[in-house]
Amino acid sequence: MEIAHVDQAKYYCHILVIPYPGRGHINPLMNFCKLIATTTPKLQLVISFIVTKEWFSFLKSEPKPDNIQFHTIPNVIPPEKDRSELDLLRFVEAVFTKMEAPVESLLDGLPKLNVIIADTLLPWAVRIGDRRNIPVASFWTMSITAFSIFYHHKLLLADAHFQANFTEQGEEVVNHIPGVKPICVKDLPSAFNIKRRKMLPFLLEAVSESVNKAQYALFTTIEALESQVIEALRAKFPVPIFTVGPTIPYFDTEFKTNQPSSNYLSWLDDQPKDSVLYISQGSFMSVSKEQLDEIIAGVHSSGVRSFWVAREDTSLLTDAVGNKGIVVPWCDQLKVLCHPSVGGFWSHCGWNSIKEGAYAGIPFLTFPIGADQFTNSKQIVEDWKIGWRINKEREKLVKRDEIAMLLQKMRRRAMEIRKTCQEAIEGGAIQGHIDKFIRDISHGPRH
Repeated sequence: MEIAHVDQAKYYCHILVIPYPGRGHINPLMNFCKLIATTTPKLQLVISFIVTKEWFSFLKSEPKPDNIQFHTIPNVIPPEKDRSELDLLRFVEAVFTKMEAPVESLLDGLPKLNVIIADTLLPWAVRIGDRRNIPVASFWTMSITAFSIFYHHKLLLADAHFQANFTEQGEEVVNHIPGVKPICVKDLPSAFNIKRRKMLPFLLEAVSESVNKAQYALFTTIEALESQVIEALRAKFPVPIFTVGPTIPYFDTEFKTNQPSSNYLSWLDDQPKDSVLYISQGSFMSVSKEQLDEIIAGVHSSGVRSFWVAREDTSLLTDAVGNKGIVVPWCDQLKVLCHPSVGGFWSHCGWNSIKEGAYAGIPFLTFPIGADQFTNSKQIVEDWKIGWRINKEREKLVKRDEIAMLLQKMRRRAMEIRKTCQEAIEGGAIQGHIDKFIRDISHGPRH
């Protein structure tokens, strides 16, 4: 189904984009598309963006360039409120098995394509490209460090000591993954844990397809922040690697005008500089009710001003923060993080949130829950040294006194990382990589 109509006769580069149907995957891919659409004026292109009907209902009102058009496919699974690990596994299985057919059917009605840009977690997209002689760019939405760990999985799974000692409190150090700094077992992506290993085959299949059958590999990172990993992968990767920057909405776009100022921004305007702790635990996985109670009490005991983004328990949080905080169901996160009154970020450590916090130049309190978030937390605390770890042991309930103590210790010490991000963006390094990728695909479909 075509949602928006663009005169494709005027264009000579047609890009098909297929995101994994999740907020943390759609956002960076859409930001990348907006960047392409607004920073390549000499190139006439159209971008066809495929989403499920559920996600189109969320995205259709968001401003975007005219040469990005939506196409919809049926939902892969009925939307559910359950946030359990079992529900996530069922959803991933559906994405791997039910999305391919409707996407390929939709392609039959589209003009000739120069390239398919698909989330790495959609390995069937590479197979579609292979059948139709269309090059595919695999788009990885986690850190390239996490990718390298999955890519070198045989080094981990062949290690008998690792297999015997992989627990959620594992202090054993893994130091033989090329380019990856020494990392504790407990900080590896949770899919390697024996208790959660049902997810691992899906991730390994996706990584394998992107390496062996895609024509390009796109990574949402800044080269200076993960340079050792990038160099190690480039030395052995069979396809070109492009680092396309943080893919966060840092750019001022013409299509985002006349938007009224939000009440929460007015609230931030009234707070002292660096006085507010921004708290967000992501869009899918949740902490337990008992842990949430401790977090609320700890933040309250610390006396800091707080800005909470909460999908649920809004009334409970509103009562807890009183007149020293604000609770919202959603916000423009990057705009909030860059506000002068925000001095810290309590984060679940999703990769998109990390990139936005690093760009904003604020320190983190890390509270990872699952997936790649433990690896990301390790990078923040140990490698970049711009944050503190809250839940040092995954199953341990973190008490309010410890939370309050850490909050009181917070200082602003992330400006070097912010400078690194800004230099990569403003200095043209990121745009240079994107321009090279676009020039390569614009010569016409090839395989």
